[in-house]
Amino acid sequence: MDTPSPSSRTRWLGSRQQWFERLALWGGAVAVALAAILFAKASDAAFALFRRIYDASPWWPLLLTPAVFALLAWLTHGALRPTRGSGIPQVIAALDKPDAEFRQRNLSLPVSAGKLGLTVLALLGGASVGREGPTVHVGASLMYVIGRALGFRDPRHAGHFLLAGGAAGIAAAFNTPLAGVVFAIEELSGRLEHRFSGALLTAVIVGGVVSLGLLGNYTYFGRVDVALPLGMGWLAVLLCGVVGGLAGGLFSRVVLAAMDGHPRWLGRARAARPVLFAAACGLLLALLGLVFGAGAFGTGYEQARGLVQGQALVGHEFGLMKLAANLVSYIAGIPGGLFSPALAVGAGIGHNLAALLPGVDPSAVVLLGMCAYLTGVTQAPLTSAVISMELTDNTDMLLPILAAVLLARAVSSLVCRQPIYRALAQRLLEAMPAAPVPAPSASPGRPEA
Repeated sequence: MDTPSPSSRTRWLGSRQQWFERLALWGGAVAVALAAILFAKASDAAFALFRRIYDASPWWPLLLTPAVFALLAWLTHGALRPTRGSGIPQVIAALDKPDAEFRQRNLSLPVSAGKLGLTVLALLGGASVGREGPTVHVGASLMYVIGRALGFRDPRHAGHFLLAGGAAGIAAAFNTPLAGVVFAIEELSGRLEHRFSGALLTAVIVGGVVSLGLLGNYTYFGRVDVALPLGMGWLAVLLCGVVGGLAGGLFSRVVLAAMDGHPRWLGRARAARPVLFAAACGLLLALLGLVFGAGAFGTGYEQARGLVQGQALVGHEFGLMKLAANLVSYIAGIPGGLFSPALAVGAGIGHNLAALLPGVDPSAVVLLGMCAYLTGVTQAPLTSAVISMELTDNTDMLLPILAAVLLARAVSSLVCRQPIYRALAQRLLEAMPAAPVPAPSASPGRPEA
């Protein structure tokens, strides 16, 4: 009986390991989808409770929101510091820096659980934050922990699990499987191994199927049947692309400046009294809600959906007001994402621009405003385009959306040269403690100094 050659044995073992990795990824995708659903339900329940408090009296947030912001700043001062912000920069940094200690510090199970719980607490306090970025963080953390538990500890395999977890997270959060794949390629990683692309796609599909089975076949903003004919309608593409890209770029630039401690008085206040600073941000948000209404709080989903569906639930001040609400919530240093609030701001901008284009379907302009502003913030045009189309189940707007996001990307890059998530990830890596340099050994025959 012939014994297998060493090369055939190596191929068999390699094939077996690949299938084991795929099974681990599929199982992890199920876990990510379940966590995303739990997160969504808890977030909705928390914000519903806040709305009941606000409806009882719009003055209550003047106490509740600053108190919650201060509590979050205090809770995230130590070991839970990686739970601050969107969570996407932490995943990008972990992909760029295959350092086991860095990944463990930013993607451990306590961090993952803390990210979920503290974002829910932020929404209970009315923070103008989203859950999609945190879902990416939680998804990547779960996949990373599962991969390590099953023996995939080398940097290359760990990167596979991080990438698949982040993609499955965004797909499950929005019920947009194609956007999950595009997001992984465009935003999380600038590279994608050909052999891994199939496993990534399958993980996203598994996560999407679990979400579909438990939540049903829903569209995030409902189906939108609009089109943009050639001619006057394409002026909306130009306006939305320029205005959305400019506004999104300015938002990103201000956020990055604040993270760098500019202006100086803001940086000093943020560094010296982080809890008090967060409380002040919460108070500003509560004042916005007192003056402009409940749209200042939460993800902005209800208002954006109404505008996309042609039901103006808000006034023309909504876009700029929501932008300010997002800004004070993010620079407070509390957990929470940017995606949903950015879509709400974009919808408000589109609502404003629709008033200048009386011959164009307002819903089409709102949709263009959403994808253009989201592109301006993230500088990820393909992700923004695919998300906008999948959120509204509309492919008739494909060409106008692609034109708007490409224009918005160009305009945004003139204002903010580096994409916000990449820039924040770079700052995380720069803040890493430098590895100790080993002391040189003493020369033979000479005493050490």
